[in-house]
Amino acid sequence: MIDRNGYWPRRGHAIMAQHQSGEQQPPIGLVAGWGSFPVQVAQSLIREGRRVCCIAIRGHASTDLESICDHVTWSGVGKLGGHIRYFRRNGVEQVTMAGKLFKADLLYQGSVWLRHFPDLTCIRTLGPALLGRQRDARDDSLLIAVTDAYGRAGMEVLAATDFAPELLVETGRLAGPQPKRQQRSDAEAGWQVAKQMGGMDIGQTVTIKDGTVIAVEAIEGTDACIERTGELCRRGGWTLVKVSKPQQDMRFDVPTIGPQTVQKVAQAKGKAIAIEAGKTILVERETTLKLATTLGISIIAMNDSMNDSTKTVAPPPTANTTTGELSPGSTQAHLSERAA
Repeated sequence: MIDRNGYWPRRGHAIMAQHQSGEQQPPIGLVAGWGSFPVQVAQSLIREGRRVCCIAIRGHASTDLESICDHVTWSGVGKLGGHIRYFRRNGVEQVTMAGKLFKADLLYQGSVWLRHFPDLTCIRTLGPALLGRQRDARDDSLLIAVTDAYGRAGMEVLAATDFAPELLVETGRLAGPQPKRQQRSDAEAGWQVAKQMGGMDIGQTVTIKDGTVIAVEAIEGTDACIERTGELCRRGGWTLVKVSKPQQDMRFDVPTIGPQTVQKVAQAKGKAIAIEAGKTILVERETTLKLATTLGISIIAMNDSMNDSTKTVAPPPTANTTTGELSPGSTQAHLSERAA
């Protein structure tokens, strides 16, 4: 039953009353976007005995959150002032964000804003970046502005992986067949290109085959990048590489894969997925790894450490002036294998 404030209470007594009586710790505020990642974060918090007040973003968040979180309110992404007031009413001191927002739709599909119309706090916070003379709509710029707004309201924004560290992958082969030599080489080369792209806040994902970059993720997202790769490389056999940015802020926009990623790669005839150990989220782990094994997709988790104590910086990708082909240059990414 929805209460008069529009919340979905999971338990029968008010969170604020509990907080004032000192019975429990203050609840954690969760801003939930698309996907199963927010659901798993909420489940981890509940298992640890924490209460969760959730702002579920309309058109993005899963309705499963209503049966997991203590309180849920559905809201447009532009209601930043409303989000802050909701958390304040419920005694929230720490906030975390999880899940994807469909940025292309939000920025460039005007009709979408009918559901996400910004309030005054949102306009003041994001207006300079989106409407000012020197516009900057990069993910990091927008999200840092949002976290600063929470900070000014007295709330600390923490990484969702602080509450669900088990979702981060370990180094090694996680599923599927042992990668072939060429796939390993492509993974290392693709790593270097993806790091360069991430450093420019373009995207986290590249696809590569035989040393040739097929596609680079931009605003369209990983799934669309995979689909485009399938169209460009109909023979298949390519490798997807997804890594964190060189200066990744783990509070938001952390690389994530799950069953849908594996399914998309298989449909587009890819053969391997290389991700970054310790900085990539694997949602629905058991389902994802089982599906990859069934479909014959190798999943390997890499790190950027050298085999010796000397660490060199590889040159940035360069374009061949004759063919236009992107050359990743030397790489500092290395694989460590373990039994799957």
